[in-house]
Amino acid sequence: MKRLPTRADLTLAALSTLAIAAVACGGDDDDSSAATSPATSPATGAPETTGATADTTAPSTAGATVATVDSDLGTILVDGDGHTLYMFMPDAQGPSTCTGQCLGAWPALLGPATAGDGVDATLLGTAARPDDGTMQVTYNGWPLYYFAQDAAAGDVNGQGANVVWYVVDPSGTAIGAAASGGPSTTSDRYGY
Repeated sequence: MKRLPTRADLTLAALSTLAIAAVACGGDDDDSSAATSPATSPATGAPETTGATADTTAPSTAGATVATVDSDLGTILVDGDGHTLYMFMPDAQGPSTCTGQCLGAWPALLGPATAGDGVDATLLGTAARPDDGTMQVTYNGWPLYYFAQDAAAGDVNGQGANVVWYVVDPSGTAIGAAASGGPSTTSDRYGY
């Protein structure tokens, strides 16, 4: 006797299709690619959006202000418009390792850096990106990124994604990262 698909089977199939579409749409190396709005992955707890498409375009190279704001996670780094900034644990205070499809979900903060409120200017810097040589803003040696699914200032939807993406505190430390700081052995559409 043939088993009919359950609601859970159909939901999982729909989520899998959305995940594949999200990776396919963000697959080129062009920083200006648009992100899709995939639903939450049951296995990874990746964020769900309500249909709003986030802007994945990195800021202009005219300059980037890094400041701090108070959030539910504590005091975190944001750009001059209040958008949350993240660090990628595999970067290990070195050059960026997020390239290609990864940049579709995690656009780099580019340009010369300016210290805003609450930021230690001595921890700000830049480093050449390995893929195109543009200058990416660093903080305490860590390259900084946005999360494409953070649609509004203050969103922290990328926090803890795949146990490798974290918001950054004013000392340049990942908030909520495991003590080892090592990369996860699993991968999903946001972890790369």
